[in-house]
Parts: sequence; structure tokens; C-alpha cells
Amino acid sequence: MTHAVITGTGLYTPPNAIDNATLVASFNAWVDLENARHHEAIRDGHREPLEHSSSEFIVKASGIHSRYVVEAAGILDPDRMRPQLAPRANDELSVQAEMGLEAARQALSNAAVTPDALDMVVVACSNLQRAYPAIAVELQAALGAGGYAFDMNVACSSATFAIDLANNAIRAGSAKRVLVVSPEICSAHLNFRDRDSHFIFGDACTAVLLEADDVARAEERFEVMSTRLVTRFSNAIRNNFGFLDRVTEHRIDAEPAFVADKLFVQEGRRVFKEVCPLVAELIGAHLEAQNVAPRDLKRLWLHQANRHMNDLIARRVLGRDPDESEAPVILDRYANTSSAGSIIAFHLHRDNLAVGDVGVVCSFGAGYSAGNILLRKVKA
Repeated sequence: MTHAVITGTGLYTPPNAIDNATLVASFNAWVDLENARHHEAIRDGHREPLEHSSSEFIVKASGIHSRYVVEAAGILDPDRMRPQLAPRANDELSVQAEMGLEAARQALSNAAVTPDALDMVVVACSNLQRAYPAIAVELQAALGAGGYAFDMNVACSSATFAIDLANNAIRAGSAKRVLVVSPEICSAHLNFRDRDSHFIFGDACTAVLLEADDVARAEERFEVMSTRLVTRFSNAIRNNFGFLDRVTEHRIDAEPAFVADKLFVQEGRRVFKEVCPLVAELIGAHLEAQNVAPRDLKRLWLHQANRHMNDLIARRVLGRDPDESEAPVILDRYANTSSAGSIIAFHLHRDNLAVGDVGVVCSFGAGYSAGNILLRKVKA
């Protein structure tokens, strides 16, 4: 039987980094302006003053110390507090295709594969910058890739769901080589004026190349042993911004009501309580079905949303506290990059595994959705 192997990965990191102290200074400057603007209402007890944020609060709540973003000046401007990207003409490469191109070329180079050998390109991410034409088809053309391409969205699980799709296509014989690209511009859907979430997200793009084992030439290969997916509807994490907003009574540029209603919102404590057991059970049941004992799991490349969630999930799966090498953390410097997070962890933290070692790439997020990819290193 044909097996799918991961033979190359790529990572695009935006050039702008914002540490907690810089982000907090911007947020607190806006808070001071707002409190001054409404000082009479606050004085008379009709309005609660807004609270400052702090680096200590952010680290304690999430484990995040910094994040990369596609544009920083607009985010840090207290009068704007969102990225400011220049418009591009229709014949210019889109922002997401541009990010994807760099990550894709890295993945292809690592696998010694040329773009024309691809059978499928999937762009899988939480937010697509337009409905059509597909970013994936644009990226396919920019690469000079063969086959066909399409976009898909399963929020933070987009990359793992796309890997499952690629694995199935390869095993079925309908494709030999599939490229999965996840250009995540999370800073554009984040409300930087919400103290509880202004620090959560960063931007990045990952690429994963999957090939049939009989055509792969890469020196390093990870066999896709098995995949398992689950979805369960929840309103605990939402992003309501969409094309129908222009036909409602909302003004799409209204502040702050529109921002509070349409951009990223979550019930953090509820998400923690509901998602952690869901994911731990998914991984545990998957390992059991594949006759893999938790003690034999060498690596957990978990979704990088919150340090406390990752620690709890790893503890439940392993039956003990994980060390840094077993459940690597990249969110401290990348923050939450949605579907790219677990792939960044895999991209950066796999070099010391031996042939035969088993690890799991796991994503989880809005929907709820969770995707589990069980991998075995088959060639060093």
C-alpha cells in the first residue's frame, strides 16, 4: 500500500516583532486617552475606567513574550491599533500568496522537488483575504506548480485537516505530491483594544510537502501513520466578520461596537475547560487505536495557543509533566499563529529524533475542531 510521507517543511516569519512591553505601552496609552475622554462619566460613576495591561499579566495568562506581525506601526498607533497594509493591484501578488511563496519554496527545496511535480496545492488557514479567486490557485500560478489548487478553512485546525486530506489523496492514488500552505495573518482579526486578548495572536506562514513514499527522494522523511479529526460546534470562539456585513445595518468601519462584535472574541475559561479534555481524549484514543503507548511518544507538536493548555494536555496524555523537548513551545516568541502553530513546532523541533521515533502533530481551536496527525520518522 502507498504511504504518505512528509518530506519538507517551510516557514515564513514576518520581519516585524513586537515584544510584550512595546505592545503594552501602546495599549496603555490608548487606555489613558479613553479614560481622559470619558473622565466625567467615570467621575460620576456612569462608566468604569479601563484597566492597564502589563507584560506580567500577559506572560501569566498565556506564556507569550513576543509575536511577529506583517505590519507593526499601525498596531502600535493608539489612534489606529490595527495593521496598515497598502492596497495591491489585481495583477500584484496578494499578501497571503507572497507569504506562502517563501514558505512553499523552502519546503520544496528541502524535499528536492520542483513545483511542476506537484499534483495539488491547498491553502489552509483561519482567514482568507478574499473569497475568490482562490489564494491557492494564485500561489499555484506563482510557483509554476502542476495539478490543481483550492482553499479551505477549519480555523486553527486548518493545517492538520489539510494534511489529512493530502494523506487520503496520496493513499488513494489520486495524487503523488501535495503541498499544504497556511498563511496566517491573525493580527488583522484581533481587537488590540481588548485587554483580555490584545496579546494573543501573531502572524506566520508554514508549508508542508507530502509525497507518496515510492517517489520521495528527501533524506528526512516522516510517515503519516494515521490521522484523526473531530469537530464539535461551539460559540466560545468566534470571528463574525464576513461579506454579509456590508448588507446589514452595521457600519463596517464603526468603532468600537463593530470591532467588539465582529473580530476575534472568546470565552477563555470555557474554552480551556472544554477543549483540553476533548484534545487529550482524542490523542489518547488515537494512540490506543494505533497500539502506541504514551511512553513511546517522543514528541508532541501541539497547537500553540496557550502554555497552560499545552502543559495540561501533554500531562494528561503522558501521565506526567512533559519536559521542553517532549512538548516544545514556540508561542513564547511567535504567540498564537492559529493553524501554523503546531506546524512551526514540528518545523523547528524534530532534528534530534531517531528513525522509528513517533510523534504527534495536534491542532485545536474554534469550531471546536481538533486534528491529530501521528507521525513516524522513517529516514534520517
